Amino acid sequence: MPGLGENARRVFSENLSRLLAERKMAQADLALALGLTPSTVSDWCTGKKYPRVGSLQMLADFFGVPRGRLTEEEPLPGAPYHPTQRIPILGRVAAGLPLFAEEQIEGYTYTDRNGGAEYFALRVEGDSMNAARIHDGDLLIIRRQDMVENGEIAVVLTDGERATVKRFYQQGQTVTLLPQSTDASYGPQVYDLTRTSVRVLGKVVENKISF
Repeated sequence: MPGLGENARRVFSENLSRLLAERKMAQADLALALGLTPSTVSDWCTGKKYPRVGSLQMLADFFGVPRGRLTEEEPLPGAPYHPTQRIPILGRVAAGLPLFAEEQIEGYTYTDRNGGAEYFALRVEGDSMNAARIHDGDLLIIRRQDMVENGEIAVVLTDGERATVKRFYQQGQTVTLLPQSTDASYGPQVYDLTRTSVRVLGKVVENKISF
């Protein structure tokens, strides 16, 4: 499915199947209760498709759980798990061309990073940073800060409404957002700060990759 990573669909399908099992419901029961087609629920449970935001919220409301219960991977039974911060997943961020970034909480995740900093998470769309091991569907942990060093990977807001994740470089009034991809068609995005607003939202400090 274009635009969403296989891992994200797998995690969602496992969580949905777990909730159905906990409530002793069949897929057909869920389809009937929510007015969905059986094939839609089947595609969700098998990881073939991922629901839109509205359907995701509908499922969360139906089961009486936060959306993160559907979108976040649960720790393995018996595995050590000591989160120190519960942080919001704020919409998505493009790793291709910039997409509009809505700061809409889609769920929550955890980080054991501390030191008094503020963190948030964003889901990646696109493959322009795959050579830096940032892939479509990955969940990035970002430390909120308004400045980064040249060459660091940052989440950057351009034109006040579009966010992207790239390596950040600034020289005078020129900002270059550099992709790091195996696809050579991606090129640098160069901005003149006298003409375009460019604001650093934070530095990428972790990629929550699951295998």
